[in-house]
Amino acid sequence: MMPTERVRTHPVTAAARNTWRGLTSMRTALVLLFLLALAALPGALLPQYSLNPQRVRTYQAQHRSLAPVLDRLGAFEVFASPWFAAIYLLLFVSLVGCVVPRGIEYARQLRRAPVATPRNLGRLPHHARAESDTAPEEVLAAARRRLRGWRVAEREEPDGARTLSAERGYLREAGNLVFHLALLGLLVSFAIGKLVGYQGQVIVLANGSQFCNSGPLAYDSFTPGRSVDGTALEPFCLQVNAFTPTYLPTGQPTRFRAGIAYQGPDDLAAGTWHPYQLEVNDPLRIGSTRVYLIGHGYAPRFTVTFPDGQRRSGVVQWRPVDTATLLSEGTTKFDPPGVTDDAVRRTRQLAVTGLFAPTAAFQGSLLSSAFPDLLDPAVAVDVLKGDLGNNSGRGQSIFSVDESMVDSGRLKQVARSNLRLGEQLTLPDRTVVRFDGVTRFVSLQVSYDPAQLWVLAFAVLVLGGLGLSLAVRRRRFWVRVTPAGPAGTVVELGGLARTEAAGYGEEFDRIAAELLPPGRAVPPVLTGHQRGPRPTEGGVSNADQPGSGLL
Repeated sequence: MMPTERVRTHPVTAAARNTWRGLTSMRTALVLLFLLALAALPGALLPQYSLNPQRVRTYQAQHRSLAPVLDRLGAFEVFASPWFAAIYLLLFVSLVGCVVPRGIEYARQLRRAPVATPRNLGRLPHHARAESDTAPEEVLAAARRRLRGWRVAEREEPDGARTLSAERGYLREAGNLVFHLALLGLLVSFAIGKLVGYQGQVIVLANGSQFCNSGPLAYDSFTPGRSVDGTALEPFCLQVNAFTPTYLPTGQPTRFRAGIAYQGPDDLAAGTWHPYQLEVNDPLRIGSTRVYLIGHGYAPRFTVTFPDGQRRSGVVQWRPVDTATLLSEGTTKFDPPGVTDDAVRRTRQLAVTGLFAPTAAFQGSLLSSAFPDLLDPAVAVDVLKGDLGNNSGRGQSIFSVDESMVDSGRLKQVARSNLRLGEQLTLPDRTVVRFDGVTRFVSLQVSYDPAQLWVLAFAVLVLGGLGLSLAVRRRRFWVRVTPAGPAGTVVELGGLARTEAAGYGEEFDRIAAELLPPGRAVPPVLTGHQRGPRPTEGGVSNADQPGSGLL
C-alpha cells in the first residue's frame, strides 16, 4: 500500500491564511478595539484643528518644543490621521471576518434540536435523582409544562428510558451578535459621516451681523468630507443679535447664551426669521446641520481721524490669549482714504496692534485683565505706519502684522499708549486714533452629518446587545425517566450552565423541587474529578455552546 502523500502548502499561502485567521480572531478584535479607544485619547485631551483651530494655535504658542512633534504625529487631527484610519480599517475587517461566520453558525444552532441527554447525568455540575410512583408519561408531561419557553426535544433510548432535553438562553448569543454587528454599523456610520459631511468654523460679531451657509468661502475654516466640493451646502442664514455670558464672582463662567435668529431653506425666499437662544451643548438643528456655540471674545472698535478730517472705523475680533480672564491680542488695520496711488498708499497704512483687557488691571504701565466680563475695558496698543504687506501675495493673519515688513523697516512704530474706553492718542502727523467701543463676538461651528441618527441608533443597539449578552444565561436541562417495576419510575435530572457563577444552581434546585417527589430526592455526591472537566458525552461540552468565542 502506497503511503499517502502530504499536500504541501505554499509558504505565502500558509502565511496569508494564518494572518487572516489571526486578524479575524476575537482576541485581535478586542486588541484593536482597545487600540482604537487609546488612539482616540489625544483627540479628547488635545485641541483639534477640526473643532477649534484657534485653540490649536494657542497650544502651539504655549508649547513651542512639544507642539511641532505632536503636529507631525497628527495629534491635532487625530480622527483624520492615517494611523487612526489604519486601526479603524483593521478593526472593521476583523469584526466582519469574526462576526459573519459566528452569525452563520448561530443560524444553524437555531435549527438544531437540543443535544441528546448524556449517559451519565451524575457527572454534571447540577444533578438530582429520585424514585417516583408517577408514570413516566406524567413525569415528562410535568417537565414539559415546567420548561415551557425552553427549546425541548424528547427521545427514547434503547434500554426503554425516555429523555427530555431542554435548552434556554439563545438570546445571549443574539446579544453578542447584535453588539458586534451594531459596532460594525457604528463604524460604517462614522465613515459615511466623514465621507459626505463637513465642518466649518466662523466668527460672527454679536451686533446683528449675519452668516449664510453659501459656500466654503463664507467660513473662517472649512473641513469638507471626501465627497464634498462645497457647491451643494444646505442653505440657511444666521443673525447674531446679542451674546450674554454669566460669571461667578471668581470669574468662573456658568452660562453662555447667544440670542440669534435663523432662516431655514424654506424661509429664505419668504424672508422669515425664527428667534433662537443658542447655548453651549445645545445646538441649533436645521435638517441634518447643527450649529454649535464653541467660543466667544471681544472686538475693540477704533476710529482713526486722518489729518484731512476723514474718518475710518474698524471692528475686528481680537484673539483671547488667556481663557480665564479673556485678555486678548490682535490687530486692526486701516488704509488711508482717498489715496489711489498704490505706492503712496503702502507708505500710509496703519495698524493698531496690542492687548485688550475686558476688566483692566495695571501693574505700572503693564496691562492685564482681572475679570473676563466687560467691566472696565482698556487696551495697550502700538500704532504702526507704513506698508502692511497686504499686496505682497502672502497670506496674513488678521490677528497680527507681517513681521517681515517690520524687520525690513517698511512698517514702523509711531506711537505706543494705554487707552481706556473713550480715550485717544495723536500721531506725529496729527492722525488721531480713538478707542471708542467694544463689540462681543461668538465663534460658531457648523456640522453637517446625515448619518448622525444612524450613529445614535447603532450606539443604542451596542448598549442593548451588550446588556442582553450580560443578562441572559445559557443553560441546559435534562430529564431521564426509567421504568422501575410496575408502579415505579426513576427520575434523574441534570443541568449545565456556561459558568458556575451564572446563578444556575438556584434555578436548577427550584425546577428539581417541582419535578421530584418531596422528601425522596437523592442528593448527588460529586468527587473532585467529577467537578473538574465538563462532560463531553452527547455533545454537552462548553466548547460547543454558541457565544463561547465572543465577548
